[in-house]
Amino acid sequence: MKILIATGNEHKFKEITDILPRKTKTGEDIEYVSLADIGGLKLPPETGNTLTENAELKAVYAARESGLPAISDDTGLEVEFLDGRPGVYTARYAGEHADADDNNRKLLNELEGLFLGKRAARFRTVACLATPQGKVVSFEGALDGFIGFGYRGENGFGYDPIFIVAGTRKTLAEMTDKEKNAISHRGRAFKQLAQHLQVLSK
Repeated sequence: MKILIATGNEHKFKEITDILPRKTKTGEDIEYVSLADIGGLKLPPETGNTLTENAELKAVYAARESGLPAISDDTGLEVEFLDGRPGVYTARYAGEHADADDNNRKLLNELEGLFLGKRAARFRTVACLATPQGKVVSFEGALDGFIGFGYRGENGFGYDPIFIVAGTRKTLAEMTDKEKNAISHRGRAFKQLAQHLQVLSK
């Protein structure tokens, strides 16, 4: 069985496939493929007002266009001091063509001068599985923490180098892949989704 991971981000593809099982509940082997593997399918713009809407529109579109079950997600970083921003604009916080460094610098600048207790933040991920037949299921995971004062760590991607995990002294970028997947927002969402892969055979 082939399942499409509907993301163009290689780091995210690896993170997701490291979490998901290699077999269905019935013992069938699962092969995960990327957008590049099926001819570079382009996903629609994230026009939803919520993480759930964005995750579902990408998964539903990818499943319909590819003919494969498709998995997508949307992740938002919600900073308490900024009234929940950047939220659904997390990936493009510094502009439509911004990269991770642009987004990180903008966020650090906005929080400049605040002590750690005022830099509380939460990552939220909604993971969605859609089939070509129109079945859709979604699951949410969250991770609390704080925005640090600069970059720390060499692993991960996106905001990982500036997000300090609550209850630890580490940023997500200072954790190993195994450590991160065990506690991360994306790990929590996709572990729930993994338990429901049996919907594909119903």
